This record gives sequence, C-alpha cells and structure tokens, in this order.
Amino acid sequence: MSTVRKVGIVGWGAIGRVVGAALAEGRVGGAELVCVVDNRPLGEAAPARQATFEEALETCDLIVEAAGQGVVREWGERVLESGTDLLIASTGALTDEDLAKRLLAAGPGRVYFTSGAVGGLDLLQAARSLGPLDEVRLTTTKLPSTLEQPWMDEDLLARIRSATGPVVVMSGTAREVPVKFPKSTNVAASVALAVGDLDTVRVQVVADPAAHRTRHLIEASGAHGAYRFEVAHLPDPGNPATSQVVPYAVLRSLAALAGRTGQIL
Repeated sequence: MSTVRKVGIVGWGAIGRVVGAALAEGRVGGAELVCVVDNRPLGEAAPARQATFEEALETCDLIVEAAGQGVVREWGERVLESGTDLLIASTGALTDEDLAKRLLAAGPGRVYFTSGAVGGLDLLQAARSLGPLDEVRLTTTKLPSTLEQPWMDEDLLARIRSATGPVVVMSGTAREVPVKFPKSTNVAASVALAVGDLDTVRVQVVADPAAHRTRHLIEASGAHGAYRFEVAHLPDPGNPATSQVVPYAVLRSLAALAGRTGQIL
C-alpha cells in the first residue's frame, strides 16, 4: 500500500489556490492537503487550516513553494534539513548559484523543481548529455504593466507605459535577468537549469501592449542539433505576471512525486 504524501502549500495566491483546491478535491492521487502557510488571512473558503512554517514542517512531508523567490532563499534549507521534501515553483531563486548548491547539498529532504510555464526542458537536458549547447536564447514577451520594477528609471518606465509596439526592456544572461524580474522570469532560470549553465542562456525581456498572451520563445543549437520551442499562455486574471498554466504544471509535478503511474516523465 502506497504512502499518501502530506502536502503543505506556502503561498495562497494565483498558484497556491488552484493547487490547494485540486488537492482538497482529491484530484491528485496519493497526495493530501494538510495546511497552508501565508501571512495573510486565508478566508473561510480555504480548504485547509492555516499554519506557521514551523507547524507545516512538523506535519507535512512535502512543501510546495508558491510564494516567490524570497521564500526559497529564507526557508529552502530549513525545509530540507527538517527531512521534508520541497517542490519549488519560483525557480528564479536558483540563479543564485550559492543558494542552488546549498539546496542540492541539504537534506535529508529532497528538492524538486517544476517546469512552470515552458516545455521542451526534458529535450534540452537530453541534448545537453550529448555535449554542450553552443547557443541558447530565450525571448519572453509580456504586457508592459507586468514588467514594471522598482529599479527602473523614469525614462524606461515612460517607454514601457507609452509603448505602442514591442519594447526591449532588458537583455542579459539567465544569471542577470531573473534577479531584476523576480515574479516574471522564472522561465529563464528553468531553461538555465535544463542547460546547466546560467551564462550560456541569453535572455531578452520584451514589453508589448498587444501581448494578450505571455510568450516564451526558446532557441538552442549545438553540435548535435538545433531546437526551437514557443509557447503562448493566457495570463492569470488575478495575477497577470503568472501564466494560467503554472499551477497545473505544479500539479503535474505533484502527481509524479505522489507516485501516479501512466504518464510521460
């Protein structure tokens, strides 16, 4: 008889609510929602009790991070050292190589990452095993309002807000860009994790007032082949910085961790 995974969710926002509802309704076989960790009141409709982080570590064997990169930095190691497994949605935190090394070295809990809003990562990992990829480019295009950041100067903000067509907001590596856009560019970190090199992945962030769908274009090439993937997602209506598909990617990862069979891994 298989063991039911006891799940705690950190973050009761666009991702956490969808994941929590699915768990509470029994739509992920082998996984049970035990509690939710969030600093804000959950409301009467919440399907599980609100708990502190410490309480979650005492009662859960798997924590789902759905609250942002800061949670990974502050709590990631403590979760793993407690013996609890950790599923990370905010992969952008892993562009901090020191943090990534500490998480991978911590235990006895295990750390997992979800693919989030992009596909093709398994193929990039397979291609990488044949040899290094010479060039990897990611172009992310989003609505201007989702890309505004506190560090931007008035000139850049004015260009974004007055844009009538695509505007390049930032170009850099997968090491540099997710730090500047902590809620909008987790895909860059996910691609870099698949490729195995933060500096190989060149990222361009584009603001486009016509981007009613969030687009991610991945182009990669090496001695053994060339690859191109493009996805276009509807943004979550409650949080346009997040694509609607992200919580369902988390649920798919949860299903795999809970031991559901008969799916492509």
